[in-house]
Amino acid sequence: MKNGFADMRGAYAALFTPFDEKDRVNPDAIARIVEYGLANGLRGFYLTGTTGEWWLMSVEERMAVYDAAAAANRGRGKLIAHVGANRTEDAVALARHAADVGADWISAVVPPLYSTSFEATCRHYAAIASATDLPFLAYSFTSALVPARDARIFDIPNVKGMKYTGRDYYAAQTLKRALDKETLWFAGCDEQLLCALSLGDVFSGGIGINYNIIPRHFADICRLAAAGDFAGAAARQAEANRLVELLLEPENWTYRKAFMRFVGIDCGPYRMPFGPITEAEYAAWAKRIAALGFIRENQALEIG
Repeated sequence: MKNGFADMRGAYAALFTPFDEKDRVNPDAIARIVEYGLANGLRGFYLTGTTGEWWLMSVEERMAVYDAAAAANRGRGKLIAHVGANRTEDAVALARHAADVGADWISAVVPPLYSTSFEATCRHYAAIASATDLPFLAYSFTSALVPARDARIFDIPNVKGMKYTGRDYYAAQTLKRALDKETLWFAGCDEQLLCALSLGDVFSGGIGINYNIIPRHFADICRLAAAGDFAGAAARQAEANRLVELLLEPENWTYRKAFMRFVGIDCGPYRMPFGPITEAEYAAWAKRIAALGFIRENQALEIG
């Protein structure tokens, strides 16, 4: 089926949301990220997630990202629209728009502004999942999995999988095996993608920020692991982790987007409360990126 499980396997970039010089969503830059990722083996894109600055954007801006990504993708890759929001009504509106523009799946983190109960999370998820016929990917972000409890999430109609940005892979395995139906799972910790994939029957791929920058590395890790070539996948993971280490160093997240400028796609800065970086700061950062030895300046411009 169109939105099945097997055809969703692979590596997905948690898409940066690029902004232009007037702080507007930049559809041209979104199209370039999509082309760069698809040309380098990505299966698709995760839209307006944490990397995509959802909590700093209006509902209308997030819809504009869905529009631009769908127009650029043209059905070639898979689109997972993150629709999580503090207001359930906003999440429902985003889910319906994502379905209208052709997203393949929707996803949502739990409401993060307040400490909600598990029952409140289930109510929130049920409202979103019932808003469309699309399969729903729950998003566990740095929170502990409790298999005996969290299995109830999968009783909600249309909940078909989980994006798990955590490191307790045993808990993920336990939860998935406790379910009496097929589900789709993605690993969200870039530096441990191969660790997650090594379980074999739990994760179908990964979703992450660094996939924007070096998409071929993460596509290769998924491909090689699926083929049983764990030595080859480990070599790609080790190299990618040098990028992860550098990316996590600065507190100002705009340095993360500066990687995209280096490869040839200027995404602008992260929005406030993050700040811009100066040209001198960018030049010093670019030297450190180049020193990694496996990222070429303007390499995204080399695709046909």
